[in-house]
Amino acid sequence: MRTQKLRHLAVVLLGNEYCDNDWIVRFLRRNGGFVDLLFITYDSPWINGVDVLQWPLGVATYRKFPVAEASWSMLHDERPYICNFLGTAYANSSRQTLLNILKQDGSDKLCWVSAREQWQPQETNESLKNYQDALLQSDLTLCPVGVNTECYRIYEACSFGSVPVVEDVMTAGYCGNTSTHHRAPLQLLKAMDAPFIFIRNWKELPAILEKEKTLTLQEKIQRRKMLLQWYQHFKTELKWKFTSILESSFFMNNKG
Repeated sequence: MRTQKLRHLAVVLLGNEYCDNDWIVRFLRRNGGFVDLLFITYDSPWINGVDVLQWPLGVATYRKFPVAEASWSMLHDERPYICNFLGTAYANSSRQTLLNILKQDGSDKLCWVSAREQWQPQETNESLKNYQDALLQSDLTLCPVGVNTECYRIYEACSFGSVPVVEDVMTAGYCGNTSTHHRAPLQLLKAMDAPFIFIRNWKELPAILEKEKTLTLQEKIQRRKMLLQWYQHFKTELKWKFTSILESSFFMNNKG
């Protein structure tokens, strides 16, 4: 690779879901390499706000998930389902635990639940429509961990005004340690005061669903507005930070 003529370089790295990205360390400028800035997708103990920053997943446009615009009906319509979960239920995972809890107290009849045994990299037109309909017709979107705590579902739920209920636990790998990083996982979302419901164990879910039944439509509308406003601010703020650090690192340092 010819890098002699490169004055500045930033890398946006999708990265590994286990945060096993050691291969890029030697290329960072501070280690004698040529990468000035690294924007990495998944939350990581590397993130320092100086030369390593997080660039979160967002929605899965590669699976043709749309960039949604808020509509009157999205904000104001009564939604027929309290919650939804459409996804892969891996054997012996917390996702399986979640499904069992929903069945035990009959909440699976109040929620749009559709589980599959194997992950599919692409959606069919039918499965994509079902997924979007589930988000639009549910007040809450259940977000159990997969390989990583962060998933597209969190951001896709936000874009449709469905509050994410996020399983707030570390997954296997090198993405952080709650004993040294008290906000881990999902440090960026927590730092920006995401209006989500964070839970440590799916046994907490029945109480959350019971409380949900007591909310009026007006209360839900206000919550949707707050969620959509927060999500818009979140995207705008990240865009501003991205361009600002590029400008300060690449251009300000060149001024004599």
